[in-house]
Amino acid sequence: MAGLSVLVLMSVAAMLAGVLATHPPDLPDPESPLRPPLSTHVLGTDYLGRDTLSRLLLAARYTLVVAGLTAAVAVVVGAAVGGLAGYYGGAVDTLISRSMEIMLSLPVLPVLIVLGSVMDVTPARLISGIALFQWMTVGRLIRAEFLSLRERDFVAAARTLGVPARRIMFIHLLPNAMAPLPVALALVVANAILIESALSFLGCGIPPPTPTWGNMLTNAQSYVRIAPWLAVFPGLLITLCVGSVVFVGDALRDAFDPRLAE
Repeated sequence: MAGLSVLVLMSVAAMLAGVLATHPPDLPDPESPLRPPLSTHVLGTDYLGRDTLSRLLLAARYTLVVAGLTAAVAVVVGAAVGGLAGYYGGAVDTLISRSMEIMLSLPVLPVLIVLGSVMDVTPARLISGIALFQWMTVGRLIRAEFLSLRERDFVAAARTLGVPARRIMFIHLLPNAMAPLPVALALVVANAILIESALSFLGCGIPPPTPTWGNMLTNAQSYVRIAPWLAVFPGLLITLCVGSVVFVGDALRDAFDPRLAE
């Protein structure tokens, strides 16, 4: 409940960033650089005099949208591919399983850094790139569930009645294979937040002046001794957000696994 409360609060704050922002997030103030918190600005200002609170709120919007859409893409692709592998088995399962293993063996950050260096980074490309390395988690879970469920009597009865394979997969199997998805979804969201923050920190994420928690940490490096709040606040939000997602994922795992619930 604590993790869920933090996530709801962050989501509401991100949606209302335009209302809650005390100052324009991209408006520099040459007369107020590196102001400490609780001065004329609640969380201080950066080296250009931009309001830290306003930039954190706008950055939360981008981070949460990227993480949420990445998880949605990963779930759709993973469920479709994993369902095909689990239902048909044989050569189809072997081909898809080996492809997932190859994708899992690739180093995520180096590959995304290379891709970011040869093309312009846009939110759509960033979401697609992160989802490219996250769908395998969902795919393997759905595959395992389909392998188990396809031998059940209700599937055999549907085949006997001549129900098409597509209808069996989406109407009979997929709803019964959804139990592990909330846990996988939480893991994908947490990984997406960390990857997006890391790419922004390394200068390969959404380019400035759009604020993200990662590029705010990058800008804080040169001023960490004289203005530590510039690094503390975005770092704290990344930690709180990822930790809350992990807590919610653990709770969902307990709720969907009767053995753990006991």
